[in-house]
Amino acid sequence: MSNSNLTILKRYATGDPNSLPSSVLFQFSDKFMTIFDAYPKSIFHFLILPRVVEGGDFSAVELKNLKTLLKGDKEKAKQLVEAFQSEAQNVKKQIEEEMTERYGFKWDVWIGFHAVPSMEHLHLHVLSADMCSEKMKNKKHYNSFHPSKGFFLHINDVLDWFEATPGYYQQVTKLDPKAYEALLKEGLTCWKCGSEMKNIPSLKEHLQEEWNKQESRSRRTAAKRKVVEGHSGSNPKEKQANSGDEIPAKKRKGDPDLTQSND
Repeated sequence: MSNSNLTILKRYATGDPNSLPSSVLFQFSDKFMTIFDAYPKSIFHFLILPRVVEGGDFSAVELKNLKTLLKGDKEKAKQLVEAFQSEAQNVKKQIEEEMTERYGFKWDVWIGFHAVPSMEHLHLHVLSADMCSEKMKNKKHYNSFHPSKGFFLHINDVLDWFEATPGYYQQVTKLDPKAYEALLKEGLTCWKCGSEMKNIPSLKEHLQEEWNKQESRSRRTAAKRKVVEGHSGSNPKEKQANSGDEIPAKKRKGDPDLTQSND
């Protein structure tokens, strides 16, 4: 990767969000900007970057990566990670809305940091739990997002570090590159069922099959739910009559407000 690509996130974070094209920028606030991952590893994949602004709480040096953040003031670092969590929940909600609109159901969303990031400037990954993407080309790509191998640090786990003993916090925040990079060389296993795979092509085919099965099950469940809701909300006048209660004259003339919410 060229030096230009290594520092592109830093340039985004220190620049004017309004200068970014819509193909890059998803949204921004005073503290964060959310961009589309240029090489998504799932159907939905975003990066949340803390902005570097004049008079802000952190410098670009402090925000180089998670390790540099955690080496600094512990309380300030905790506050930033908590703010990351809040911002990520907002993005997650929008992802779930798009999931429902596009596919008719929603599935899990992973939120976390890479222990040893490949690009400069701290960033949080928010991606859908499917790992179905043409951009996933090799073992390193896959293992870096595997939810249980350990290279992908779930944000809730990072938040737990702040509540641990000082000794544990000091140890876990070292984020030793050698220890973590060894995880990227481990064998390929399906994150969902644990099956071992020989190579990336067979893994990607398997993940697509897993996704197709999940989509099919979820669509069937959604269809059954609609049928049940339709029956439970049908002919409210008949229900009232069967219950032995007299239907008021005004209700007979009007359209009774007995519809059920889809929420």
